[in-house]
Amino acid sequence: MFPFTNTSQIYRDFRKNMPICDNWAYFDHAAVGPLSGPGLHAVKKWLGEAAAAGDTVWPQWKASVERCRAAGARLIGAKPQNVTLVPNTTWGISLVAEGLDWRAGDNVVFPADEFPSNQYAFLNLTARGVETRRVEMPPGTLDLAKLLAAVDSKTRLVSLSWVGYAHGWRTDVAAAVEQIHVRGALVFLDAIQGLGVFPLDVAQIPVDALAADGHKWLLGPEGAGYCYLSDNLLDQLRPIGVGWNSVVQGNDFTRINPEWLPTAARYEGGSLNMAGFLGLGASVELLLEIGIDNIAQRVLDYTDELVERLRQSGAVICSVREQREHASGIVSFEIPSCDPMQVRAACLSAGVALSTRAGKLRASPHAYNDESDLEKLLSGLEFARRQG
Repeated sequence: MFPFTNTSQIYRDFRKNMPICDNWAYFDHAAVGPLSGPGLHAVKKWLGEAAAAGDTVWPQWKASVERCRAAGARLIGAKPQNVTLVPNTTWGISLVAEGLDWRAGDNVVFPADEFPSNQYAFLNLTARGVETRRVEMPPGTLDLAKLLAAVDSKTRLVSLSWVGYAHGWRTDVAAAVEQIHVRGALVFLDAIQGLGVFPLDVAQIPVDALAADGHKWLLGPEGAGYCYLSDNLLDQLRPIGVGWNSVVQGNDFTRINPEWLPTAARYEGGSLNMAGFLGLGASVELLLEIGIDNIAQRVLDYTDELVERLRQSGAVICSVREQREHASGIVSFEIPSCDPMQVRAACLSAGVALSTRAGKLRASPHAYNDESDLEKLLSGLEFARRQG
């Protein structure tokens, strides 16, 4: 029996707010999540107003964008003034990588299997005399001790993912931050595969910076995300990407004075993706209403059941699932003797969405997925096996 909890009505209500369920058994949130119903409504409303009223309703849009910022801040226990709105995770990483006052001889440390953007932003610093230390990790995990062994007195920053994009290893962020700070380095967290699924309070776990686009687990549109910068880091970073929206006088275009905003909003130099942030804000408010703790519990229970059923069907699980504290919403697996790309194509033809990463199949359900979705996935995999 599928493990419903006594709060299962919460998830059924969540499902009613996900139009994707009318068409797909959707297991691809680690790639691009579907837009929520409230997000869809917010974007449609903006489209109608943009066509019918132009900029006469711009103040209302701006107020909604600020609600989006506030919702993102609530999600991580931060103050809104420490949250800047970004077009993607890569931009958030670059704010830190390009904004720090690096000195020749400094180094930055990160796992060698990080998502490419979380490597290229720092590899791009080599021309400035910064050493990049790529630390090889055991497959599918993050060995914190091994990562820390690469940190020395010249390490300015350690960058790592909350959840590994390929196999789903969830890092103990509290332990990582504590140990890295003891060694005198800053911590950047790529939060895109954890934010919206697992709780994080930056007041209790003082990461220096994190970033996440909203198009995965946050169920927003592409091109709208969050970057958090601590007070300490905000004071250190050189403003980049600045423009009319970065200064204290803002809309007073006749007064040119580079007095930067004292908040993280200084990085929002020009016009924002209004539609994207309105959609993101509506989706994040839905997640907050459901409760991130509820979502985390449901996703872990669901993926536990998914792993068990996959094993029963003959699949080989590649994610490390023995330690629940390191489990996530991502399950990496193989179907013996089957090409993963062909399996994915067969599943898509059967109305089941999933991905391939690192030569494996990757399923990533959210808290609204139910037993019927799981049965469709297993049927799709069986269909692919017969095809293969």
